[in-house]
Amino acid sequence: MPDFLPQLPASWAPHLTPLFDASGALAHPVTRLCVAVVLGALALTPLALLLLGALGRLSPETRADAWLRYRTWLLIVPLVLGPILWCRAAAVVMLTVVALLAYREFARATGLFRAQVVSAVAAIGIVTLGVAALDHWYGLFVAVPSLAVATMAGAAVLRDQPEGYIQRVALGAVGLLLFGSAFLHLAYFTNAQHWRAVLCMLLLCTQGSDIAAYCFGKAFGSRRLFPNTSPRKTLAGHAGALVVSATLCALLGHQVFRGTAVDEWWRLALLGVLVALGAQAGDLVLGSIKRDLGLKDLARFLPGHGGVTDRVNSLLLVAPVVFHFVGYFLRYSTGGGMTEPRRIITGGW
Repeated sequence: MPDFLPQLPASWAPHLTPLFDASGALAHPVTRLCVAVVLGALALTPLALLLLGALGRLSPETRADAWLRYRTWLLIVPLVLGPILWCRAAAVVMLTVVALLAYREFARATGLFRAQVVSAVAAIGIVTLGVAALDHWYGLFVAVPSLAVATMAGAAVLRDQPEGYIQRVALGAVGLLLFGSAFLHLAYFTNAQHWRAVLCMLLLCTQGSDIAAYCFGKAFGSRRLFPNTSPRKTLAGHAGALVVSATLCALLGHQVFRGTAVDEWWRLALLGVLVALGAQAGDLVLGSIKRDLGLKDLARFLPGHGGVTDRVNSLLLVAPVVFHFVGYFLRYSTGGGMTEPRRIITGGW
C-alpha cells in the first residue's frame, strides 16, 4: 500500500494495492514490443529527417513542420506511456485528463462553454466515468451517460431561454458521449488481465493507421475519397492504412488474447478490420466537426499537431468497439470485458 494512503482500513489493502502496482510493467511481450517500436521511432526520426534534408527531399516548410511535430512527440510519449507503465491509477487519471482536455477543446470551438451548466454537467460526467473505471464499477460507468444527458436536459431549462435549447443540450450530449463515454472505455480496459498490452496495442495500431495513411497517400495517392471532410486523405492512403492497421492489430491481438476465445484467426481478422475502420472513421468524425465549424483545428494545444482531439480522434470509436467486441467473446470476464461487479474502492463502504 502506498505511503500516502495510511489512513485506509487494513481490510481494503488487498483491493487497493493493484491500483498502484507498478510491477510487471514490461512483462508482456506486446508491451515490450510497442515500447521498443515507439522509442526506436523517436531515435531514428532525427536521422531520417537529416538524411531527407541533405538529399533535398524536404522543403523548408515541410522540414520545419516535421521537426516541430517531432519535438511535440518527445513530450507526448512520456506523458502517455509513463502512466501506463506505472500503474492502473496513473493510467486512468491520465486518460481522464486527456478526455477532459479534448472535451474542453470541443466546448470552446463549438461555443458550448458559454452554456455553463450544460458544460459543467458534461465535465462532471467525464470525471465520474473515470472514477467508475478506476473503481471497477461497471454499473456506474454505464449509467453516467444517460443520467448526465437527462441532467443536462433538465438543467438547461432553468435558463428560461428556449432559443438554442436543442443545440446546447445536443452539443453537451455529443461532447460527453464522444470524449467521455466512448474514449474512456480505454480507462475501463485497465481492469483487463493484460491491460498494458491492450492499451499499447490500440495506441500503436491507431497511430500507425495515421502514419500509414500519410505515407501511402503521399506515395500513391491522387483520388480523394472524402474531399469535403478530409481533403488531404486519398483513396490509396485509406487503403494502405486499412491493410497496415488491420494486419498489425491481428498479429498483436494473437499475442494479447492468446489462449482465449478471441484467439481464432477469423475473430482476430475481424478485430483488426474493426480497429482499422474505427480509426479512420474517428478521424473523419473529427474532420466533419471541424469542417462544420469552419476550423482547421479545434485547438493549437500541441504544436504541429493541433489539439488533443487531433491525437485521440482515431481512438474515439475504436475504444468502445474493441471493448465490447472482446467482452462479447470473453463473456465480459476479468480477462477481457471487465464488467462483473467488483467495486474496488466503494465496495468497502
